[in-house]
Amino acid sequence: MAFTTIDDPSAHFNIITYTGNEATRSITNSANAGDFEPDWVWIKETNNAVSHRIFDSSRGATKRIFTNNTDAESTQSNALTSFDSNGFSLGDGTSVNGNSDTYVAYQWKANGGSTTTNAAGANGADHESVFQANDTAGFSIITFTSDAAAGDTVIKHGLSKAPTFMIMKSRSNSGIWWVYHDDLTDDGYMHLESTNANQDGSTNVWRNTAPTSSVFKTGLNSLNNTNGATMVGYIFAPIQGFSKFDSYKGNGNSNGPYIYTGFRPQWLLIKVQTQGGNDWILIDDKNSPINVVHDYLRANTNVALTDQYNIDLDLLSNGFKIRGDSGNINASNQTYSYFAFAKQPWCSSKGVPSNAV
Repeated sequence: MAFTTIDDPSAHFNIITYTGNEATRSITNSANAGDFEPDWVWIKETNNAVSHRIFDSSRGATKRIFTNNTDAESTQSNALTSFDSNGFSLGDGTSVNGNSDTYVAYQWKANGGSTTTNAAGANGADHESVFQANDTAGFSIITFTSDAAAGDTVIKHGLSKAPTFMIMKSRSNSGIWWVYHDDLTDDGYMHLESTNANQDGSTNVWRNTAPTSSVFKTGLNSLNNTNGATMVGYIFAPIQGFSKFDSYKGNGNSNGPYIYTGFRPQWLLIKVQTQGGNDWILIDDKNSPINVVHDYLRANTNVALTDQYNIDLDLLSNGFKIRGDSGNINASNQTYSYFAFAKQPWCSSKGVPSNAV
């Protein structure tokens, strides 16, 4: 049976849906393990075509970036206005709080906004970084400044386990989202805002080197060619029973593959590695609580929640089962990366199987 160190995932990751009222307000979580103060909040309006908005406590509450385009960071004073002890506060901005519009907010906990500066030359890194980390949940937020240098740049990520999933973006300049997944090989990467397949063969982006338990390598001139560009990265290491970042192969029919995760997923991001033209499919169990799951978002576009194109699957107690034949999730002989977070582990830390949900 699968064991975990996190019996209640809602202490580290939580999803909430709400309806906007176009007035200053607080959005409150009900995490079972106690107060949940998020540090990374991803908000999407689900009934209209509005960009996905990302906020984090390292950059500051009012600083937004979008998953579905290459825009630089910008300030919106009436969107997410603060990270609170058990949720977050909103202004009257219609992108996150429009009257009668519906929203979903994905929330990850790091370190309550408390950051650590790792100086260049310290702890195996040759470049300064600032991070806040939740080592229990395998999640950190890092910021650093590019020097546009060629060659290896070694950055401390703040975790004690090697990450297998990283996404990185320039804050100060327009630029693509760089996505690392360990199944892409060390010279591969994908773009979160794009339908491109794995861009295999670059020895520069991650310097053809897997992250270690303390640092990762990058070629800063690949991430952003402007000297002094500020960067942000969201870094994930898999935690048994809580998160898993892996891959599967499609079979092209409605009796698709079953993928074992060791927990019931409540958040699932899927992207085909091996062919272009397909979206980043984003599924959660708040917008789609009943199997077969049909409704999904697309992280690379601003479109509303939809149920088109046979994006069908079941969220199970220990994984998920593909039920649709869409090329976005199940083309024959194509390889798919997935990124999953738990609603509950299949088996508790005491070895007790979880109840079905």
